[in-house]
Amino acid sequence: MIELAGWVAPAATMIAAMMTAANLGTRVTGWGFVLFSVGAIAWVTVAIGSGQQNLLWSNAFLLLVDLIGIWRWLGRQARYETGAGAAVEASASERAPTLFALGSLAGRAVHASDGSKIGEIVDAMAACDHGAISYLVVRRGGVGGLGEKLHALGWHEIVLGGDEIRAALRPDELARRPALDPENWPATIERAGIAR
Repeated sequence: MIELAGWVAPAATMIAAMMTAANLGTRVTGWGFVLFSVGAIAWVTVAIGSGQQNLLWSNAFLLLVDLIGIWRWLGRQARYETGAGAAVEASASERAPTLFALGSLAGRAVHASDGSKIGEIVDAMAACDHGAISYLVVRRGGVGGLGEKLHALGWHEIVLGGDEIRAALRPDELARRPALDPENWPATIERAGIAR
């Protein structure tokens, strides 16, 4: 039993770490915490079998943290996502403007007018006085944040259709735009060099 736990513990912990670090959505992150819990239980088993008190107490504490993560990501956050999805779906069939869940913007692909992917949304900047989105920050290129370029994309350049976000421009047009300083985004879309 202890030998099996010795194999399960690092495997579950490593897979869970990759799942949560990848930030692939609410449910994947939640299941990452489930695997973290399996790993913590296996580490506790190893600790009891080998008499390592420090390993036992640290993983007992981590198991508690993992259970909070499961509640947050597979419980509360999943309910929020389901509720937003229900509102989007209902708005498509009612006499109301079709809705789009803003919480789902980050990480979504942006497609060019020809259908090709031109980048991924990092964040959206909204005006405080009226709440309208001013611009999106889109990442292009790079791997894991290294070598990527950030560009502003005006909300007026975006077309939301069903589950797809399209920009009214070609991939080369976004690439020619000035890159944003990752630590100093502009106050307005015009300051990013984009005309309304």
